[in-house]
Amino acid sequence: MGSLGGGAGAMVGLPALDVALAFPQATPASLFPPAVSDYYQFDDLLTDEEKALRQKVRGIMEKEIAPIMAQYWEKAEFPFHAIPKLATLGLAAGITKGYGCPGLSLTANAISTAEVARVDASCSTFILVHASLVMPTIDLCGSEAQKQKYLPSLAQFKTLGCWALTEPDYGSDASSLRTAATKVPGGWHLDGQKRWIGNSTFADMLIILARNADTNQLNGFIVKKGVPGLKSTKMENKIGLRMVQNGDIILNKVFVPEEDRLPGINSFQDINKVLAISRVMVVWQPIGISMGVFDMCHRYLKERNQFGAPLAAFQLKQEKLVRMLGNIQAMVLVGWRLCKLYESGKMTRGQSALGKAWTSRMAREVVSLGRELLGGNGILADFLVAKAFCDLEPIFSYEGTYEINSLVTGREITGVASFKHAMSAKSRL
Repeated sequence: MGSLGGGAGAMVGLPALDVALAFPQATPASLFPPAVSDYYQFDDLLTDEEKALRQKVRGIMEKEIAPIMAQYWEKAEFPFHAIPKLATLGLAAGITKGYGCPGLSLTANAISTAEVARVDASCSTFILVHASLVMPTIDLCGSEAQKQKYLPSLAQFKTLGCWALTEPDYGSDASSLRTAATKVPGGWHLDGQKRWIGNSTFADMLIILARNADTNQLNGFIVKKGVPGLKSTKMENKIGLRMVQNGDIILNKVFVPEEDRLPGINSFQDINKVLAISRVMVVWQPIGISMGVFDMCHRYLKERNQFGAPLAAFQLKQEKLVRMLGNIQAMVLVGWRLCKLYESGKMTRGQSALGKAWTSRMAREVVSLGRELLGGNGILADFLVAKAFCDLEPIFSYEGTYEINSLVTGREITGVASFKHAMSAKSRL
């Protein structure tokens, strides 16, 4: 019997062809398609400044990120070399004002989040963690000294941050967290574990939320990278947002000086001020993902020929494309209205929860239809839709699962909380 040669670890066959050569009939997402999903001309609702920012973000994402996203997604690595390019988007500070921050409107930040997610959801999550969790936590809950010390460098991505609330035993039930903060001379000792924390494997600073051992209230702390007792390891084997570096964090008597305790965090209600901002941004991530999928399918159906005609000429294909388009129009309108409610000080937790639950559910239909429209190429990350299909799944669950956000809205409209399962009550037997 002849030998295969090279041993068991040798590559069998030649390297894969570039997708543009292997499948020349349709353009891959590395050359991103034109934006064509604004069918109801929602762009008219934006100010000139917001339109200009959208175009800037769109141009940078299409030019700098689209050509590399499938490669890094496949490797589950983050393109650190692209951070300076992402910094030029001007989104690192979010809506924070002063301290070297541009102070974007919430609407400007939201539509920009969608533009980033349109091309790559992982990059939008990287920015969201930093700009819509870390930045507002320091801005809303930090001391003046902390704001002056940290915000200017965070606003330019010169310092990178992460935000650690979720624990292995407490996801949806986040307010029951068990990571402990114990007062010691000169500061605090943090002990516990966090999980699913985006950017945590490389962040220069970590916002750690912990329970005060004396008061049992929630407190917040700024923890520096590399301090003794802190360990963050990358979570492996994710099927979505693969470029995002989610981490497991272990805290073993991590000392935090008193000057790095966030004085404005003394209960979960204080954290809700931050989550109100981030949840609006998360509403716009499924919108952006859906926009990108629609744009890709729109171009693909016109380029790809079968049975002697472009796929766009077939009735079933057109119906699915129009259903996707209708979903996007409705999603944008809900997202835009949510921004205006927040900016006018009228947004409730139930309204933001409904927005996140509903847009992520509608986007699931959009990406599923897109997967069908592309046939076999719908399972290749090169044509965006497979990647977007997977990336939407973690977004469907983070910042409150569909079910939990639905119950937040349900509690608000009925006045009755339904979170606790009947079995959680003590048995009378």
